[in-house]
Amino acid sequence: MSGVVAAVDLGATSGRVMLGYVDDGMLRLEAVSRFPNGPVPGPDGLHWDFTALYRHVLDGLREAVAREPGLASVGIDSWAVDYGLVEGGEVLGEPFHYRDDRTARGVELVHARVPFDELYRRNGLQFLPFNTLYQYVTERALIDADAALLVPDLVAFLLTGARVAERTNASTTGLVDVRTGQWDLDLAERLGIPASVLPRLVDPGEGLGPLTGAARERIGAPLEVVAVGSHDTASAVVATPLSSPDAAYISCGTWGLVGVELDAPVVSDAAREANFTNEGGVDGRIRFLHNVTGLWLLSESVRAWEAEDGAPIDLPQLLEAAASVDGDVALFDANDPRLSAPGDMPARIAAVLDEAGAPVPASRAAFARTIVESIADAFARAVATAGRLTDREIDVIHIVGGGALNRLLCQATADRSGLPVLAGPVEATALGNVLVQARAHGWFGADASLEDLRAAVVAAFPPVRYEPRAG
Repeated sequence: MSGVVAAVDLGATSGRVMLGYVDDGMLRLEAVSRFPNGPVPGPDGLHWDFTALYRHVLDGLREAVAREPGLASVGIDSWAVDYGLVEGGEVLGEPFHYRDDRTARGVELVHARVPFDELYRRNGLQFLPFNTLYQYVTERALIDADAALLVPDLVAFLLTGARVAERTNASTTGLVDVRTGQWDLDLAERLGIPASVLPRLVDPGEGLGPLTGAARERIGAPLEVVAVGSHDTASAVVATPLSSPDAAYISCGTWGLVGVELDAPVVSDAAREANFTNEGGVDGRIRFLHNVTGLWLLSESVRAWEAEDGAPIDLPQLLEAAASVDGDVALFDANDPRLSAPGDMPARIAAVLDEAGAPVPASRAAFARTIVESIADAFARAVATAGRLTDREIDVIHIVGGGALNRLLCQATADRSGLPVLAGPVEATALGNVLVQARAHGWFGADASLEDLRAAVVAAFPPVRYEPRAG
């Protein structure tokens, strides 16, 4: 069977609308539009320009319908944890950005009421200071809202009027019981979060209804919206062609999400101490993973250098020069919290290196090599820890997302882990979005498993293999 769907894929630095073609099990993607995204400072803190983001979504979907009038549906995925408030059918202001410093106050408030070890047993989430529940307890307007909707659910609400919470993304809020997959209403009450703002949970593949009102008029078609793995990593893992039951994956972009796929959560003390998270996956799977700072370190450094030069930098050329750097490479902790905010990244990395007594690279090529090798080292350590915590002998690492294009990073990850790396697909998130919609339409058969969907990914996008090098 065949058909065409649209995937709205919103990332922390950019967004896009893609067309996904399915023809007798074969896959093809076509980009419709790409647009920037990023934090915007406001008088009360750091926000997203959601108004502009939604306008880009509408424009992209209008173009998608113009290209493919028979478009069957649209699915929406995005980064996790951030939300918008809805009251009386209207969005109350621009959503806060997860890097806003109000989250530190939220951590104190939550842990004063619920100790972290208890929190971990309930929600299974690693400690990240921007998890949604830490944001909610600082949100004064929450008490007046009709609903709090995570970003992809907020887009779906504006398109259809449906007030729902897709389950994979809801699992990142910290308010979903890791064992039942339902809202933990007792926890919400203890934290002073009104249950009334927590919408009905839905599963990937469930229809949310057609476009209505201004969205339908703007786009020009009664397009159906289908829930997908709306956390972008959940969609990416759907399209990760896991080649072994003991495979690890790294969904690599701004962040590197490093982990394994499980059937049940792991909430042991060891998992909590290692700061591993249990997030919901499609078909009830568990994404047992650790957040590692990813290509954010490199992109922020390049941005600083471009500002210094007043001219763009050719990233492939920089990485080629970095690969040719000889001698020992200094490493730093890619997860150092001092490197988490926007700003002069090269200066901050230099300070971290200097504090550790490590040499600061003298050239930009050497600096880029240090960044990439430090990310790869963090990836390798996280993979080893995932194997230890789940009693698995990891035998291969799959890298998907933008990081799959970074040959230096893929080879460094293979070298530092001692494991083969299979890189690709690059557009894993959009592919996973498309695959869940396609299965909902029956294009892979009513009983298609994730493994069936992944077989189609391998056929359409064969991965590139990197073998570990000795020494």
